[in-house]
Amino acid sequence: MKIQLVKLAHARSGDKGDTANVGLIAFTDGIYPILVREVTAEAVKKHFGAMVKGDVERFELPNLGALNFLLHESLGGGGTLSLMTDAQGKTFSTALLRMFIDISDDESKLLAQ
Repeated sequence: MKIQLVKLAHARSGDKGDTANVGLIAFTDGIYPILVREVTAEAVKKHFGAMVKGDVERFELPNLGALNFLLHESLGGGGTLSLMTDAQGKTFSTALLRMFIDISDDESKLLAQ
């Protein structure tokens, strides 16, 4: 089944220059392996499309049940150079939570916990 990340995790985002930083934190320990499997750097790059002109890097933080993504060349030059509405990347977390991923019927039972 398809499910939006907002049902599985919360997120925070910010920036450093022209790179947006997005942290994705699983609601429970059981959900974290699903995020690791489904929310790859490639999937995130595809989700953001033309908004991210550079590479997407993913870092795993299993002790926190979190993934951290660096979205390079995504802020039009950064806060002091860009004419973008969100040149600091604050809304990238909300945008990532709108991404759909696949989970099995068994995994969907984790949502009820």
